[in-house]
Amino acid sequence: MKKQHWPGGAMLGPVPPALVSCGTVEKPNALTIGWTGILNTIPPKTYISVRPERYSYNLIKESGEFVINLPTEKIVKAVDYCGVRSGAKEDKLAKCGLTVSPSVKISAPMVDQSPVNLECKVTDIVHLGSHDMFIADIVGVNVDESLLDEKGKLHLSKAGLCAYAHGEYFALGKQIGDFGFSVRRKSVQKRRNMQAKKEGRKNGKNGK
Repeated sequence: MKKQHWPGGAMLGPVPPALVSCGTVEKPNALTIGWTGILNTIPPKTYISVRPERYSYNLIKESGEFVINLPTEKIVKAVDYCGVRSGAKEDKLAKCGLTVSPSVKISAPMVDQSPVNLECKVTDIVHLGSHDMFIADIVGVNVDESLLDEKGKLHLSKAGLCAYAHGEYFALGKQIGDFGFSVRRKSVQKRRNMQAKKEGRKNGKNGK
């Protein structure tokens, strides 16, 4: 595999084009963030990196709160719009036909059309250069009940999530494995494969 060497750049991908909501239920705002991820498991910590000139920057800095709303294929046009327009000039959520509801533990609202909403409280702000990183505790997670099975297990594969890579959006494709499958015993793997095929046939009969 022949490769070219380029100067250092922000080439990591794919990343989630996360729709971040802030402000209040009465006066909500949203912006799209590509630079986000998980920092820690216990306690659960995340981050978003925001340019200081963005309208949402001061809303998040002053309140110390925001919600990460996972993006889906159905709302990808709205996700893109909220990334290129400014909340200082218009109500982007209303423009895109998106609605919000109160969060459980923070004042920043969550976007109804997103199937998973992470309520976040800022603990630190790190000045990096073009962006400032808001490090936050994930204090609550809201999940669409349609993604849960009868045992309460979450199936994110049903959410229709999307990803962003080098200026383009992609719908997540077929599952090619799960955590630990490379070392799992063949009998267990075979049973899981059979169960997956069974569920696939069932969904096909139901027209899903």
